[in-house]
Amino acid sequence: MLKGLIGKKIGMTQIFDDDGVAIPVTVIEAGPCYVTQVRMPEQDGYSAVQLGFQEAKPKRLTGGQLGHLKRNSLPPLRILREFRVKNIDVNEGDKVTVESFSVGENVDVIGTSKGKGFQGGVKRYHFKGGPKTHGQSDRQRAPGSRSSGTTPGRVYKGSRGAGHMGDDRVTAQGLRVVLVDAERNLIAVKGSVPGAKGGLVLIKEARKQ
Repeated sequence: MLKGLIGKKIGMTQIFDDDGVAIPVTVIEAGPCYVTQVRMPEQDGYSAVQLGFQEAKPKRLTGGQLGHLKRNSLPPLRILREFRVKNIDVNEGDKVTVESFSVGENVDVIGTSKGKGFQGGVKRYHFKGGPKTHGQSDRQRAPGSRSSGTTPGRVYKGSRGAGHMGDDRVTAQGLRVVLVDAERNLIAVKGSVPGAKGGLVLIKEARKQ
């Protein structure tokens, strides 16, 4: 069975297990997804399954997108994502739900982290900053020296410093599935998941088992 789903982050809550221990979980509305395309090594050079998620009005999609979905008599789907797989056991037009995952197994969840805008080195890279005493008045959250004088006489590329923070693709690895609710298309994983509420997430089988 294909171990991949596209979903939407609902938010965090807690679930109590049989021993009364509170488990912090993130609830994700995952699927139902439709198999919109199957890529084969002979034809495409690699094997993958393309899934579609979230129905939309036809006018929201381009003609090419509508034609791509109409091949398999699928509804207009807003989001398409590919999942690399070794063994393809689904066909175009199939429906994939949260039932492909079970309680207790580990998954990787990919999302886009919250954007923080332009931030300084202290917040972005946890720089120590200058001393709070000895007469300093404006160096408390400054990054300090970035390089040396004559050699190299410049700042190396890739040096840590102030800049755009967040809004990156982030993978939370090895999260345990705590709840699977097929009726409401919900899946709950232990711990936090990247991104804001309502953000798009991809759920995959854990790479590190």
